[in-house]
Amino acid sequence: MSEQNDRSADLWAGIDDLWTWLDGNRPPNGEGGGREGLLLRVLKLSEEVGEVAEAVIGATGQNPRKGVTHTWDDVQAELCDVVITALVALRTLTPDTQEVFTRHLARVMERSLGPSAVVHPQDLPAPRGVGEVR
Repeated sequence: MSEQNDRSADLWAGIDDLWTWLDGNRPPNGEGGGREGLLLRVLKLSEEVGEVAEAVIGATGQNPRKGVTHTWDDVQAELCDVVITALVALRTLTPDTQEVFTRHLARVMERSLGPSAVVHPQDLPAPRGVGEVR
């Protein structure tokens, strides 16, 4: 497997790579950075969630005018787009995306499943350093 394929297989490296790519490919007029860029990335989530709804409606044939227009594989792909978009938005807020997400997941798991469901930090892989060489 190539180095690029290895990186894309790693969730957190892939999110960081997408964030870097998006940051480097802003519109030439300079818009889309700073606070505006963050707001646009969060708004992108609404667009992606709408695409999930469209796919579910299409997979179930709920629009009689259109009939069945999507598959459940389409729904899965759209849900993945929501997750990726959310993690890129989180990365826009903080370079400590993995740590922030892992802490939050642990809180949700403890609240929902009880203390025995929580993964302890020492059992997790160490977060990648901000200045780590790839």
